[in-house]
Amino acid sequence: MATTTQSRTSASAQSALGQAFAAVRGDTLKLIEPLSAEDCLLQSMPDASPSKWHLAHTTWFFETFLLERYEAGFEPFDARFRVLFNSYYEGVGPQHPRSQRGLVSRPRLDEVLAYRQQVETRMHDVIDMNAADAGFAALLRLGLNHEQQHQELLLTDIKHALSMNLPSAGYARRWPMTAVQEQPLRWLRVLGGQIESGYDPVHDGTFHFDNEAPRHALLLRDFEIASRPINHGDFQAFIGDGGYQRSELWLSMGWDWVCSGARRAPLYWSAEDATTYSLQGQVPIDAHTPLPHISYFEADAYARWAGARLPTEAEWEHAARVFGPSSKTGNFANSRAYHPLPATQPVRERPLQMFGDVWEWTQSAYAAYPGFRPAPGAVGEYNGKFMCNQFVLRGGSCATPAGHVRASYRNFFPPDAQWQFSGARLARDV
Repeated sequence: MATTTQSRTSASAQSALGQAFAAVRGDTLKLIEPLSAEDCLLQSMPDASPSKWHLAHTTWFFETFLLERYEAGFEPFDARFRVLFNSYYEGVGPQHPRSQRGLVSRPRLDEVLAYRQQVETRMHDVIDMNAADAGFAALLRLGLNHEQQHQELLLTDIKHALSMNLPSAGYARRWPMTAVQEQPLRWLRVLGGQIESGYDPVHDGTFHFDNEAPRHALLLRDFEIASRPINHGDFQAFIGDGGYQRSELWLSMGWDWVCSGARRAPLYWSAEDATTYSLQGQVPIDAHTPLPHISYFEADAYARWAGARLPTEAEWEHAARVFGPSSKTGNFANSRAYHPLPATQPVRERPLQMFGDVWEWTQSAYAAYPGFRPAPGAVGEYNGKFMCNQFVLRGGSCATPAGHVRASYRNFFPPDAQWQFSGARLARDV
């Protein structure tokens, strides 16, 4: 469904904040261009949300946390939206049940788009008045990065929903999985010692989420990391060797997960015809492309089968900083850039595809860094409240917006999650 917006001309359009705001908001609308109004209402499972809800919730964020605070004479676009499009902010008030977002046929899609446009116009006025305010600018940047997170979620959620349709019902033909040349797996040694981990303002860009800080000292042993992520061919070998039937390879909870769902392959795989569902529809499995859509349980079981392990998040981040920018083979047409990092030791070979192909599971539980403190107020609920029963992923995926990945970025999901573009890279002790 094609959409257009009338951009408001103002001083904010010439400011860096105004330009960033307009660009991010415009990128979200571009993502729904291939979708119909019916597509935008689909919710295929409780963990996913309809595209229409993503459009409204990201607008709700700006209305609730910026307009309500900074706009003179603030009045909500629709007071009912405060509950309807609140995700999990208890400090703001009650929320519509997450599992029932797909039942919200009212407001219609065109009304949600009108909501977005009206809030954007008001936001430009507020940006004009407050761009020099450091607190306002920080909150606006949080809102923009929040919307970029929902751009990625919109893609992963609509992929899952469209996979319930005809095999040809892809999201967009312009988002293909492209062939990758065979890359033999090599082991690259990384020197340990006392290291610094966490957000580094010199190399990680101007923004970070609160869970990436504070920067802190760690002691690492020397280790080895795989030169590339696990690919489809690797996992085909695991399946062929009875990987899903061998309880000794799985964590206890992982084996229960396999048995309870009679699982025999990663999400979207079709064993009958050796195809998988992609954003462009059903496509042949390419043995050399990085493997997406595996759970932590599957990643851990594969690592055991391969005689290796998953890296800790500190090891992953340290390797990314030690080796500097990795060469990309571009397995997805939409692979993205990331902030360059300087190499801190001479290397002959660098790990491939650490950024912008698949999120890579680590063995680290999602927990607070030493000295972490959530921000006061409702906005402090952003990350800290989820530090339980989840694992950290690093690197970014083909669905992650450009400029939204960095070495310190900490994504996190429960161990059974598959619908994200989640893969893995192996590590082992020296």
